[in-house]
Amino acid sequence: QVQLVESGGGSVQAGGSLRLSCVASARTFNAMGWFRQAPGKEREFVAALSFTWNDGSIYYTDSVKGRFTISRDNAKNTVYLQMNSLQPEDTDIYYCAADPKLHNLVVVTTDKDVNVEGWGQGTLVTVSS
Repeated sequence: QVQLVESGGGSVQAGGSLRLSCVASARTFNAMGWFRQAPGKEREFVAALSFTWNDGSIYYTDSVKGRFTISRDNAKNTVYLQMNSLQPEDTDIYYCAADPKLHNLVVVTTDKDVNVEGWGQGTLVTVSS
């Protein structure tokens, strides 16, 4: 099973930026994504993309479109999440995930029958007003 390690979380003021990184231990997947979860709430999909070299598919949840950008470095088995114009409601623990299928990442939080290959341990993002 792939091991995923996130980094880059921290505390910022509203309007600030952070860049999250997630490194995978091995290339056992074709897609990676970011999710977030607040205490007592369900995990929420944020963004995901394909790692297939000729597939530029990218998905975002509506609340982050225009503010967050997901990107990849295939050579480093790494996915990034550039977060700009952060707001207090973006405060969450952010998790990365990997799976052979991009579709699984997009639907895992809404389809109880879907699982993904691996999850990271999470990194905390705190945005103060």
